[in-house]
Amino acid sequence: MTTITRRNFLKNSLAGTAAAFSLPRWTWAQTEGANSDIRVAVVGVRGRGGSHISGFSSLPGVRVVAFCDVDSDVLGKGAANFEKKHNKVETYADIRKLLESKEIDAISIATPNHWHSLATIWACQAGKDVYVEKPVSHNVWEGRQAVKAAKKYQRIVQAGMQCRSSGGIRAGIEFIHKGGLGKILVSRGLCYKRRDSIGKTSGPQPVPETINYDLWCGPAPMDPPRRNGKNGPVHYDWHWIWNYGNGDLGNQGIHQMDICRWALGVHELSPRVMSLGGRFGYDDDGETPNTQIAYHDYDVAPLIFEVRGLPEKKGAKNMDKFLGAGVGCVIHCENGYLLIPSYSEAIAFDKDGNKFKEFKAPSRKPKQAGAGAASGVVMDFAEDGNHFGNFIKAVRSRKVSDLNGPITEGHYSSALCHTPNISYRIGKQAAPGVILEQIKGHRDAAETFGRFKEHLAANDVNIDETKAVLGPWLKMDPKTERFEGNDAANALLKDNSRAPFVVPEIS
Repeated sequence: MTTITRRNFLKNSLAGTAAAFSLPRWTWAQTEGANSDIRVAVVGVRGRGGSHISGFSSLPGVRVVAFCDVDSDVLGKGAANFEKKHNKVETYADIRKLLESKEIDAISIATPNHWHSLATIWACQAGKDVYVEKPVSHNVWEGRQAVKAAKKYQRIVQAGMQCRSSGGIRAGIEFIHKGGLGKILVSRGLCYKRRDSIGKTSGPQPVPETINYDLWCGPAPMDPPRRNGKNGPVHYDWHWIWNYGNGDLGNQGIHQMDICRWALGVHELSPRVMSLGGRFGYDDDGETPNTQIAYHDYDVAPLIFEVRGLPEKKGAKNMDKFLGAGVGCVIHCENGYLLIPSYSEAIAFDKDGNKFKEFKAPSRKPKQAGAGAASGVVMDFAEDGNHFGNFIKAVRSRKVSDLNGPITEGHYSSALCHTPNISYRIGKQAAPGVILEQIKGHRDAAETFGRFKEHLAANDVNIDETKAVLGPWLKMDPKTERFEGNDAANALLKDNSRAPFVVPEIS
């Protein structure tokens, strides 16, 4: 075992800008805590991090022992509140310092997207198991490095796609895979979720003194923030800035993108992809589209994803629905469709829109494994709906096969959010007629675009005048995970990470 000190750690992390930063290759045997508890550190304790804290602290045999956050105010208040209910936790601003601790068995990552892969890789190299929020990456290349790191360092890494642990959704997908509704025609994901303007600033905004902005930016460019909505200049609205976020495809949409790919039964990136959309209805500092169509042209059936951040019509509070779902999935099949309108529910319908009698969703908490499952579906519901519990189960067993959301699956679904965004980012504004010509012949694409136009018209947006951005069709080699014949698209498969926070290439 190689001994690592704080001084050596920082010396390595500050090595020249040309060399990729990587931790020394060391392994620590898992040190048992009191009563063999699994000791978890939560990295990023604001927002989604709160769910991680409550999720892990409620599990038997698990102790949350450390918090890490670059905002001292968030960190201090979070630790103080936790101590009132549970136990004292160690606090860290710098994840590198946290990873030196031998008193931590696993880390749970709830940082902004641009930190997900690097934190995962560093943790694997430090001998820690990892639960990492969706998307598992900020770009395609680094997601593949996270997959390699988990395998190389023999770590248990769970992607935070909690729908994978829903008994109801698992039963629905199993029903589809067994041919219960016939051949899949289209796998459709929906993210109709209101997103207000983040405001328009006149220039760079000051960073609050409580935030270590160098650590917050990490591998991303350390550009002064240009946003100052209700979440302030740093928090949350990074989702709509390309340097840090991936728009709603990589925010809410990753859950539904994962279910759609899961239904198709494919375990690779799509061979052809394109996207169109725009940021309509307001002028603000956001960069990502608030209205978007992504089309993955898989051989088995297309995967179509729709993002809508505007309401059903101008001035309304309600959002659009498609076959009863606003944020969800619809798997269109020869003999009906499977509707997944939530994080836990699946409902099968026949061609006439009546509930499919041959499918019965399992009960939420069956008395025994498999009880209440659809005909022919055998499942273990011991941890139904508890994705954190499923992770801990795998940490104890050391079996990747016990994970409902292994890092490899997280990588594929995250990449399916990145590739249409790449098409969009290198696209150009186009008239509706040009868009229709490009999508001609692709199943349900024209119908989807027709509803896209109607939705915008209801919000007083005329795309004959305010044109949508049309991205090109991109052909990908799923084996190499690179586009064929498009240098501009390939350049966006990987970020130029900032030293010393360089995402290492894992061999």
